[in-house]
Amino acid sequence: MKNSHILITGASSGIGEQLSYLLAKEKKSLVLLARREDRLKKVQKQCLKLGAADVQIFSCDVSDKKSVLLASKKIKANKKISVGSLVNNAGLAAGTELVQDAKTKDWDQMIDTNVKGLLWLTREFFESIILHQGHIVNLGSVAGRLVYEGGAVYCASKFAVRALSEGFRMDLKGTGVRVTNIEPGMVNSEFSLVRLGNQQKADAIYSEMLPLSPIDIAQNILWCLSQPAHVNIQELVIYPTDQASVGQVVRGGKSVKNLKSKNKK
Repeated sequence: MKNSHILITGASSGIGEQLSYLLAKEKKSLVLLARREDRLKKVQKQCLKLGAADVQIFSCDVSDKKSVLLASKKIKANKKISVGSLVNNAGLAAGTELVQDAKTKDWDQMIDTNVKGLLWLTREFFESIILHQGHIVNLGSVAGRLVYEGGAVYCASKFAVRALSEGFRMDLKGTGVRVTNIEPGMVNSEFSLVRLGNQQKADAIYSEMLPLSPIDIAQNILWCLSQPAHVNIQELVIYPTDQASVGQVVRGGKSVKNLKSKNKK
């Protein structure tokens, strides 16, 4: 990661935002991408306060190929920027309906963002990442390991991320580039709100259990990025203690009781 920029997608909130702050504290140079430029500016300002060597921001919708290519063109035109590592963090789930009832526009949104967007952006910066013998981190999901009802297409998109991560590793062998697939379980972020479109329903997903937080995942990504050059964390599966597997969640368990007890003190 020395003498190069780390590009993070979906950097305006959640895991991407928290990772930006952690890397800023490490004095790294950052390129931050997201759709919401107003929020990106706030993240940029905070990163500079925290000590980032440089922070460049670009508005980009990774689900739109033209937007990706335009952002790439602007980044490459800036001679101060040399992308050495890429964190493909942008992703979403849309809808919870069964396949026969689902809206096909939701399928397009998930595939375009989670799969095509990752491919387009990675392809644009392969050459630069190889030059720096850098690192590609893809945000997958435990849904890329086990399918659940009402999530067929989302799960398929994350299975694709897992396959692409393995494929990148093979295609980049001998270049010194590392590839990591991060597979979180339940994370309390905007993810469920975006998917369900209702704050009450989103909150119910995490009721009476202690989910992971964006900072939990960001810290693990930082750990992967910080390993010696000869060490590649190929996959990292991260569940909250209250989640045994996809669809197996403990409600009102010891994690919640311990937290309530701690808050009373």
